[in-house]
Amino acid sequence: MAAGKRKIKTVANAEDPLAFISTVKSEIKRNDSRELVAMMQDVTGEPPRMWGPSIIGFGSYRYRYANGDTGEMCLIGFSPRSSGLVLYLGPAIDDAKLTAKLGKHKTGKGCLYVNKLDDVDRTALRRLIEQSVALRKRASG
Repeated sequence: MAAGKRKIKTVANAEDPLAFISTVKSEIKRNDSRELVAMMQDVTGEPPRMWGPSIIGFGSYRYRYANGDTGEMCLIGFSPRSSGLVLYLGPAIDDAKLTAKLGKHKTGKGCLYVNKLDDVDRTALRRLIEQSVALRKRASG
């Protein structure tokens, strides 16, 4: 591998997202995952695709690192983890007004962590997803 080139592990693949959801142990997380698929697909107009082994993503965007390397990632996505749901939303999660309306959650760099969807306000979540998509589309030109 050339100097400066990163090996990207999270790439889109041909695995079936709904088949992946059916393997999730928790019935609550399976149901929440199906609801997130419907909501994210409705907002993006894109079908769900697997990104890596455990992220269900919608759409895609290209990014560039400071060193010039580029990559591609899903516009938005989520992963049903054993500890809870991780939503990959990007910079929109920094909107304190919007996240304050969500309910029980945590945030990390570009990620929203919730135990289950019943812990959050669905209207606020949808607005956050819509804002995330708009910001990513605007940023990627």
